[in-house]
Amino acid sequence: MGKTVEFIFDFASPNGYMAHCVLPDIARRTGAEIKITPCLLGGLFKLTGNQAPMTAFGDVQGKLAYEALESRRFIARHGLSRYKFNPHFPINTLLIMRGMVAARRMGVEAAYTAAVFAAMWERGLKMDDPQVVAQVLTEAGLDARALLEATQDPEVKAELMANTEAAAARGAFGIPTFFVGEEMFFGKERLGQVEEELAS
Repeated sequence: MGKTVEFIFDFASPNGYMAHCVLPDIARRTGAEIKITPCLLGGLFKLTGNQAPMTAFGDVQGKLAYEALESRRFIARHGLSRYKFNPHFPINTLLIMRGMVAARRMGVEAAYTAAVFAAMWERGLKMDDPQVVAQVLTEAGLDARALLEATQDPEVKAELMANTEAAAARGAFGIPTFFVGEEMFFGKERLGQVEEELAS
């Protein structure tokens, strides 16, 4: 039986999108299963005292320019030609992350994830606008009304909060974070290490 890689993510992260695009090939090569765990990045920052790179490293000469270079290299290496930086960034993803929890409960997790990631990081849509979200979900053949209504379900809200608290308790401090068993890996640049761990 193959191993499982747990992918802790928030749609807010462009690096999360890139990891989402690359992980399936790693899973195929290693025979691994991907388990996606929705986690609110803002909540994770608050719990761990972390900050967004633009805030944390904005005054460090060359740091953000190098981060951008690494992203361009990653995009080129993996052929992520559909990626584009969202002009509305940063986006409050509370609604669509609760929607992810609801989508899982309704059995439409894969379709929801694909549609929302594409809307965020390929189409550049303003995904903190409920009307835009509803249109994206409808275009994907999903029940937008049911999903958006479910984002107000106390159980859905509590599950997202619990996921976030559990991720912080395990050592996660940002997105994307991966777990293979108890081994934690942070950042899309660690996907090679994730693959090595899965193959071992």
